Amino acid sequence: MAAYIIAHLDVTNPEAFEAYRDAVPAVVADHGGRYLARGAPVDVLEGDWEIPRLIILEFPDKAAAEGFYHSAEYQEILPLRLENADGAVVIVEGVEG
Repeated sequence: MAAYIIAHLDVTNPEAFEAYRDAVPAVVADHGGRYLARGAPVDVLEGDWEIPRLIILEFPDKAAAEGFYHSAEYQEILPLRLENADGAVVIVEGVEG
């Protein structure tokens, strides 16, 4: 069953964040993931939405998503995100179709 990493970020230092943004796609792909959404503008249909950047990654399963997040390659570049953006990241399993 597919799993998704969903992140909402407020980039506080766009110039320094670029190094993270450039490095992470290869690590995502190495773990079988792909981008479904990556920071495009969000159109709010209902309620309040104050998340400047939304990212959705799809992985074949939860183990692959966790493998990506905890991999040595990702952990090496993660400080670039933590130092230059605020936000939250979650993993959620999809539903059987």
